[in-house]
Amino acid sequence: MKMKLWYIMLLLVYLGLGLGLVEMAMGKEVSYDGRSLIINGQHTLLFSGSIHYPRSTPQMWHSLIGKAKEGGLDVIQTYVFWNIHEPKQGQYDFSGRKDLVKFIKEIQAQGLYASLRIGPFIESEWSYGGLPFWLHDIPGIVYRTDNEPFKEQMQRFTNKIVSMMKEERLFASQGGPIIISQIENEYNTVERAFHEKGVSYVKWAASMAVGLQTGVPWVMCKQDDAPDPIINTCNGMRCGETFVGPNSPNKPSLWTENWTSFYQAFGDEEYIRPAQDIAFHVALFIAKKGSFVNYYMYHGGTNFERTASAFVTTKYYDQAPLDEYGLISEPKWGHLKELHAVIKLCSKTLLSKEQTSFPLDELHQAYVYGDYNSEECVAFLVNSHMKDVTVQFHNVSYFLPHNSISILPDCKNIAFNTAKISARFTEPSSIARAAHGSHQNPRFSLENTIALSKGMNYISLLSQTVGLVDSGAYMESKVAGLRSVTIEDNDLRIYSWGYQVGLVGEKLEIYSDVGARNVQWNKYNVPRSFLKPSKNLLILLEEENGNPLGISIDKVLRARACGLVSESHLPPVRSWVEEKERQGKNGKHHSLKRVSPSIQLRCPRGKNISHILFASYGTPSGNCESYAQGSCHAFNSKTIVEQACLGKGSCSISATSENFGDPCPGLAKTLVVDAQCK
Repeated sequence: MKMKLWYIMLLLVYLGLGLGLVEMAMGKEVSYDGRSLIINGQHTLLFSGSIHYPRSTPQMWHSLIGKAKEGGLDVIQTYVFWNIHEPKQGQYDFSGRKDLVKFIKEIQAQGLYASLRIGPFIESEWSYGGLPFWLHDIPGIVYRTDNEPFKEQMQRFTNKIVSMMKEERLFASQGGPIIISQIENEYNTVERAFHEKGVSYVKWAASMAVGLQTGVPWVMCKQDDAPDPIINTCNGMRCGETFVGPNSPNKPSLWTENWTSFYQAFGDEEYIRPAQDIAFHVALFIAKKGSFVNYYMYHGGTNFERTASAFVTTKYYDQAPLDEYGLISEPKWGHLKELHAVIKLCSKTLLSKEQTSFPLDELHQAYVYGDYNSEECVAFLVNSHMKDVTVQFHNVSYFLPHNSISILPDCKNIAFNTAKISARFTEPSSIARAAHGSHQNPRFSLENTIALSKGMNYISLLSQTVGLVDSGAYMESKVAGLRSVTIEDNDLRIYSWGYQVGLVGEKLEIYSDVGARNVQWNKYNVPRSFLKPSKNLLILLEEENGNPLGISIDKVLRARACGLVSESHLPPVRSWVEEKERQGKNGKHHSLKRVSPSIQLRCPRGKNISHILFASYGTPSGNCESYAQGSCHAFNSKTIVEQACLGKGSCSISATSENFGDPCPGLAKTLVVDAQCK
């Protein structure tokens, strides 16, 4: 055996493939203990982001994953969407946007890990929770319980996906990127409805998954009774406060869904979660021994075709760090990137040293890893209240803004505060509204007075479902669509009613080359990303505007880059990394010196800063959405910024009097810059 292995290694080196491929071919061992996931014997602290392959196009995958990696992520997480892969029983589709293998291989190509949430029930605001509707027609089936017809179909599809991954050698144990998998999804929310059959179903699902022998750990999210060796994990916005922890001391604390905003439903107001709030709860989770955080979503994308669940819009989690179009959304993306950098700067200490916690006073808390007097010491100073405060930590005063956490990589100097945003800003996307029935109140009625002629009258009503339900117990008994039609006249006659499924255009197959010849078409503008070299066809169903010629399709661009930073802001985390590396080369380990805070401006790829719209160093009012010069203003502000930034794709400007002079001695000063990209 040793001779054969030596021969293979020698041959690979001879072919120029190197030892990296040998390591990949031999695979990685993934296990866990009470502190974290362990990859090849090393405890690992991981940041992950959800990017769902069918909610974007294959042409976008490389860019999306690349931007996630640049933002400091280690893992890409995705669900597996059963109903698009098996639209008809026994007929599979893994083409185009459904090419799961291609997506996982793109993650691997960019050097990241993958988290595969097989489900196969996923919810995810996806039509029917990802379950194929043909399940409904199987005699005696009851979804997601100890029911033999459902378990048979669930096991068959789960085995199908696992077998595909194994055939392509995509599990980490085979040298692939998949380090963790999930079975079921938030089952605890419906378990009680199924009584004892819910409990036995959980045990069955866990046993079935482990029996597939993937060589990587399995998780169940929001499942406190997850059987060993399945890891129970947390979903939500505040897992640092709400998670009761793993159900065994031998399991790590993992956060599988940190909601970066919330999905948009027709009739509901849009929810925007601030970057500061996300950063606060991530820092708190890490401070309390968390070791895996996944952002749901990191890129939400688009619910194409009819894949959205009831009342959910096509735009999905547009307020994520990457917006619907895959563009970087600031300040969320940049602020979290800084947070990831400072946590990784401390990861060795966080994973190897004991944690202690103690109150700084009656209302504020400190979490410390390591010995304060040693070279390896990390501190989290927590202010979870609505007032700013100055606290004492080892006889040194530290200012903590309200609702914030300061991270001290050496237990002495603050490198990051969750409330201090020095990341650049970009303008938000516009939001379209219309009146509809709401997600909370789905029933919708239409009343209208009509004129009826003598004799036979034909009345046609066009109704469209807004997606099937995606969660809840006994989903197989729930239907969607038009429920009833009542026609009243003075004679109180009873009228018969028929229901025709589908549109005439669908029956004519006007989306095909042959069917398209049977109708008269008008010309439209087409999104560039959807264009083929030839034979492009766009079909629109529009009821509200009336005239389809009034519909326009615009190209979405990020044309501005804006930043705000004050003298009280912290320098970029990379300055800590560079200084620590420099001291390490010199064999010295002293307290790291403070670097001046700076604005980081960056245009989208392929564009440069063409014009400085506004620049003021002094006391400007407002923020990047609305700003004005204050009573204190350095008149050379715009000139200095233009010299540093014009013609460049990105630039950095320190907010110091050495750069701009001191227009108002004794006052704290701020720098605001708004730039045009072209």
